[in-house]
Amino acid sequence: MNLPATLKYTKEHEWIRVEGDVAYIGITDHAQKELGDIVYVDIDTLDKEVAEGEVFGTVEAVKTVSDLFSPITGTVLEINEKLDGSPELVNSDPYGDGWMIKMSIANTAELDALLTAEAYGDLVGA
Repeated sequence: MNLPATLKYTKEHEWIRVEGDVAYIGITDHAQKELGDIVYVDIDTLDKEVAEGEVFGTVEAVKTVSDLFSPITGTVLEINEKLDGSPELVNSDPYGDGWMIKMSIANTAELDALLTAEAYGDLVGA
């Protein structure tokens, strides 16, 4: 299983990559494998403040729909437009082109509560 050590993770299977004062967020390699083929990503929280643990959108696979939970509090600055026409990027490149949102970081202390790659790997049995 692919678990980049440079990222932080949540128990709900989201990852977060911090770049300066913004964060990129998506779902983990483990999550996309569990969901199967992603057919639609629905995110309508652009320019909205989202609290830590709050739903910022949904991801739809062939057999299920799953909520997406924000790992931190912040404002959604950008939604990955590539996913509109190519939701399968979440499957093929979950940590790269398959990112879902870019958001501001309201409280950097929340980052300390996230899981390391090793701790997330232990959680999912990797």
